[in-house]
Amino acid sequence: MSTSFSNPQTKLFYRPIEAALRWCNLIHHEPELLNAAWLQPNNLTQLFRRWPSLQAAIEQIDDALRNGELPYGCLGISVPLGSYVEPSQLTIRHADLLHWMQIYHPDQKPSFLFGSDRNIREKVSIGTFLALQADRDTLLRELNTLQKSLRDILVDLRAVGLERDELKAMVKTNGQLSERSELTYHNIIGALVSLLLDHSPAGKPLSVFTNQAAIVDAIVAQPNAS
Repeated sequence: MSTSFSNPQTKLFYRPIEAALRWCNLIHHEPELLNAAWLQPNNLTQLFRRWPSLQAAIEQIDDALRNGELPYGCLGISVPLGSYVEPSQLTIRHADLLHWMQIYHPDQKPSFLFGSDRNIREKVSIGTFLALQADRDTLLRELNTLQKSLRDILVDLRAVGLERDELKAMVKTNGQLSERSELTYHNIIGALVSLLLDHSPAGKPLSVFTNQAAIVDAIVAQPNAS
């Protein structure tokens, strides 16, 4: 696992108390704790009363060092397991501490080893971005399909509109009858009326209509007369 050292809490190696206070998120009390460790090591028990989690963390780290679970060194230089190192010079490499934490405390993710919550959010944001990008591409394809359908519909509407305008123009152009056509229609209508009101040589009516008013009434009564 790669480690980013942009975190101010992160170092190449730590003294056990430095690792413990970072593990317990007590970095803001580091000067106080380190001064006590250097000047008055016997007073650490007083500090542990304020932060019992710190004592537990130091005990777990010391236990791992004694039992060979956690490699250590002298001032950042690794030494073989079992080598004696002055307590004030004993250090633990960042990579070794990270490996030990992953194996023996997988539920713990202190930020100085595993990165800050901000880095985690950035990784999540990248995944979210990729998912949103895929959704966007799908929506764009659907939008393009809808736009094409809309263009086809507009073309059809324009065609219908042109046909309507053409029909109106035809009606307007052909709606006015010439005098000759109007006279011809009148002659045809007159001949039909005469035929309907005429009688046979034997004197019988050629139709049931007795006058022009009856013919008009019959025409108006027809369903398609309008």
